[in-house]
Amino acid sequence: MNIYRFEDIELGLTESFNVTITADMMDAFKNITGDVNPLHCDKAFSKQEGFRDRVVYGLLTSSFFSTLAGVYLPGEKSLIHEIQFKYKKPVFIGDELTISGTVSEIDDKFKVFTMKVSVINQDNEKVIRGSMRIGFLP
Repeated sequence: MNIYRFEDIELGLTESFNVTITADMMDAFKNITGDVNPLHCDKAFSKQEGFRDRVVYGLLTSSFFSTLAGVYLPGEKSLIHEIQFKYKKPVFIGDELTISGTVSEIDDKFKVFTMKVSVINQDNEKVIRGSMRIGFLP
């Protein structure tokens, strides 16, 4: 776990990590949320709707932004103020994702920073893009 201090944050600072989506992750998300939409749970239904497999829950994929801030940038002292994102492409079980963030703005007065964030799959396709505004615990 990283422990960046506000003084360490500079424009262009980037952190990233990789994760592979598994069926166990999908099952855990379904059990936590109760979302049993067949697009996520029924391969035949998903194929009928034009997808190659069950579509991974969008919020499961975007939940890795919490890991990005809470473990990587800034890490231990992270306090997420805001997240905005757009889904660009579906994600499927087995996809290898790179979650990354780059500092794009720094607000010295309020000791918060903004970073542009993205999730890119193994085919170098951007599946989510967005931004996060992050402060620091005292």
